[in-house]
Amino acid sequence: MKKIFVFLFGLGVLFTSANTKQTEPNKTANNTGYWQQHVDYKMNVTMDVTNYQYTGTQQLVYTNNSPDVLTRVYYHLYFNAFQPGSEMDVRSQTIADPDSRVGDRIGKLKPDEIGFLNVTSLKQNGIILNYDVVGTVLQVQLHKPIQPGEKVTFDMVFNGQVPVQIRRSGRNSAEGVALSMTQWYPKLAEYDFEGWHADPYIGREFHGVWGDFDVTINIDKNYVVGGTGYLQNPNEIGHGYETGEVKQPKGDMLSWHFIAPKVHDFTWAADPEFIHDTMQVPDGPMLHFLYKKTLEAEYLENWKKLQPKTVELMEYFSEHIGKYPYKQYSVIQGGDGGMEYGMCTLITGKRKFGSLVGVTAHELAHAWFQFLLATNEARHYWMDEGFTSYISDYAMNAVMDGNEENPTTNAYRGYIYLATSGKEQPLTTHADRFEYNQAYGISAYSKGEVFMAQLGYVIGEDNLKATIKKYYNDFAFKHPTPIDFIRTAEKITDFELDWYLIDFAQTTNTIDYGVKAVSGNKVTLERIGLMPMPIDLTITYTDGTTEDYYIPLRMMRGKKPTTATTLSDWAWAYPTYTFEASKAIKSVQIDPKEWMADINKVNNKFELN
Repeated sequence: MKKIFVFLFGLGVLFTSANTKQTEPNKTANNTGYWQQHVDYKMNVTMDVTNYQYTGTQQLVYTNNSPDVLTRVYYHLYFNAFQPGSEMDVRSQTIADPDSRVGDRIGKLKPDEIGFLNVTSLKQNGIILNYDVVGTVLQVQLHKPIQPGEKVTFDMVFNGQVPVQIRRSGRNSAEGVALSMTQWYPKLAEYDFEGWHADPYIGREFHGVWGDFDVTINIDKNYVVGGTGYLQNPNEIGHGYETGEVKQPKGDMLSWHFIAPKVHDFTWAADPEFIHDTMQVPDGPMLHFLYKKTLEAEYLENWKKLQPKTVELMEYFSEHIGKYPYKQYSVIQGGDGGMEYGMCTLITGKRKFGSLVGVTAHELAHAWFQFLLATNEARHYWMDEGFTSYISDYAMNAVMDGNEENPTTNAYRGYIYLATSGKEQPLTTHADRFEYNQAYGISAYSKGEVFMAQLGYVIGEDNLKATIKKYYNDFAFKHPTPIDFIRTAEKITDFELDWYLIDFAQTTNTIDYGVKAVSGNKVTLERIGLMPMPIDLTITYTDGTTEDYYIPLRMMRGKKPTTATTLSDWAWAYPTYTFEASKAIKSVQIDPKEWMADINKVNNKFELN
């Protein structure tokens, strides 16, 4: 998450060109020629907790698995966004509905409060390189092009300053957490079948290269650290990580050595007042909980009660998506809301119990939908946010005994509000290019969730469950795209489903079906909206009995499993559809369970007086 998007109904206002020599490019990530780049990071950083500045070295071994010759590379320098006049600052001050956490705060930062990342030296295989810093992006001209299949080593020296906590990263959060170290290092941009993704950091989310991380953090020995990876020297560290006798080295600092295999990010947080609890998931990872001992008694109790619930959540997601593959996961107080990272999340800690479990459920679900199924969040934000919202709503319903037949109701409500507001943009819109923050939020969280939930209506719930599991099995540790997900559903069902992806995600076409007329036993339905759908409906007869009907969509080339009476299919081009029921009719109800995102439900029901 980023933050959990809470929609209060009725409130609020609403390729890049690679500098490459191209061989034959892949057209989709789903073809048999799929490839992805690989990185091996080795970093050693020293943090000065008095002035919040740090120095570091980075050795990066980059494997070009693409069929292309690369003449340039790009690094993200995310901390540079937290400077007056940055794109993040200007956008926040010019958008109609700015994020309240940001507002004009960046523009008011003093030199010792800003964030920055400076690269002081960069070499390719030992040869000094030229580079330019353009906002939050480092543009690097290579000494020698990187050939397909070639490995090169980049050696870098860098330094940075942690900004005052404003958005996600930072120091001294509103809850007093000293360091939330997210997107803190020079991070190589992704290159894939669509080219380079060196997006400036304007406030949305991230995209990274899969690889292995070896990170050493040197910091004041009183600070407790948690984050990505497996601690390699627990008995030199202590602080709740020890496996035996603790023997800390002399001096004022400890060197925390982490290894993180098969991730695309590395995050850590640190505070001298962290409590560190652990809890083992049966046949699963060790869970770590880090939160400030200075929290009020109510919140401390909530963090204790959270721990067995997190075990339940981990088990739920592993059962319904796929088994969590790492040996640890950390829930850490920090940041400014909730945000997912590799093997961990940073969340604010002063929450009522339900809220604390809810934000943990959402962020933990991101361990699958983003940190294992690593979609490009700038382009396909709705996949990680929407799919996460879907599965976490179901998980919360299970572990908190919600007993709701449809836990996604609020997402439908939010989407329909947006679709009828005149402010909707298609889900193909780049995350930074939404006119309104609210429109982005509803699109990413609510419409993305509806995409998943409504697909269950289209293909059947059991088929959706099977699709999610196959999607995980086929695309974990990869960068799937929307077509990969929909093709997975097609392989499970043998249906044609491209129309669903096109209309719901790539346009702002809406669904609106209505009961046009009832005469005797004859029912006439009409399609008012442009988006096609199969139809579930229930007829209540004058004798008090009911009968369910199912009208397949012709272009779907298949029928979902159902016990309903199945009628002949409905071709989209025909605006009306007429059929004859078996008995005299009292009422007709389209989509009685409201699983279809019909924007006008008034015309869905016809009742004879």
